[in-house]
Amino acid sequence: MSEPRVGVVILTHDRREQVIATLTRMLALPERPPIVVVDNASTDGTASALARRFPGIEVLRLDENRGAAGRNAGIRRLATPYVALCDDDTWWAAGAVTRAADLLDAHPRLAVVSGRVLVGADEREDPTCVAMATSPVPASGPGLPGSPLLGFLAGASAIRRSAFLDVGGFEPRFFIGGEEKLLAVDLATAGWAMAYVPEVTVHHHPSPSRDGSGRRRLLVRNALWFAWLRRPTAIALRETATIADAARSDGIVAAGCAEALAGIEWVLRARRVVPAPVEAALRLLDDRFPTVIGAMPIMRGSASLATCSSSR
Repeated sequence: MSEPRVGVVILTHDRREQVIATLTRMLALPERPPIVVVDNASTDGTASALARRFPGIEVLRLDENRGAAGRNAGIRRLATPYVALCDDDTWWAAGAVTRAADLLDAHPRLAVVSGRVLVGADEREDPTCVAMATSPVPASGPGLPGSPLLGFLAGASAIRRSAFLDVGGFEPRFFIGGEEKLLAVDLATAGWAMAYVPEVTVHHHPSPSRDGSGRRRLLVRNALWFAWLRRPTAIALRETATIADAARSDGIVAAGCAEALAGIEWVLRARRVVPAPVEAALRLLDDRFPTVIGAMPIMRGSASLATCSSSR
C-alpha cells in the first residue's frame, strides 16, 4: 500500500543513468510514495529518458539549473505533509520513509529528520553522521527523538513541508554548499526542531561526476555569506579574517571571496542576526568543528555539510 504522508523529491542534473537507477530503487520501495523528479536543466536528455522509461512519474524540468533550490519547486508540487529528499545518487531504504513520517507525526515541533547514510557498496557510515550522532546542540524540548541538530544532510532528510515553505526553503543564491545550514538556523529561529535518527537509513553511491574546484569556491562564498547573513558582527568578522588569510595562498578560496564580495549588497539587505539561543548553539558547533580552509573548506558547525549534497 502507498504511504500517503510522504512524497519524494529527487534532484538531478546531467546524471541520466544514475537518476534512472535511483528512481528504479525508489519505485521498488514497499511504501510506494508519490515521486517528483526535479531535472535541473539537464543537457543529457534526462527528462525525455525518464518520461519514456517511467511514464507515470512526474518529471519537473526546470529551465535553468537552480542548484539546491531546485528542490523548492518539487516540494511545492507535492501535497503530502512530509517530503523525503533524494539526490540522483542517494535512495531511501525500505521502511525508512514510513519511520520518518511516524516521527514527524509523533513530534509536531519536529521539522527535519536526517537519516543515517551508508556510503558505497561496502555501506560505510558517512563521517558526517558520526558527527551528528554526537551533536553538542542542546535539545530544544523534552521527548524529541535522536540527536538534536542545527543542520542536516539535504539528500538524506525528511522534512515537514509546511515548516519548509514557511521559512522560504533553500536560498537560491547559495546554489550549493551550506544551503542546509542557512535553512536549519532559519527553522530553529522559527521554533522548529531537527534530529538525526540513525534508525532511518539512506544509501549513497557518490557520483564520479563532480566539480570539486567549483564546489570549494561556492563553499567559501557561502560560508562568508552565512556569517554575514545570520551571525553577530564580531563572529562574522572572525570568519572573514580566517578565510581571507587562506585566500592569500589559495586561488580557489580567493575566487570564493571575490564572489562573496560581489553579493554583499544583497547580504546586508537580507541580514537577520539569529536570536541568542540559536547563536549559543552555533557557538557550540564552532568549538566542535573549527574552520578548516585548505583541501576542503568547511564552515564552522560543519555537521550541516553533506557529503551527499545535492546533484548539480
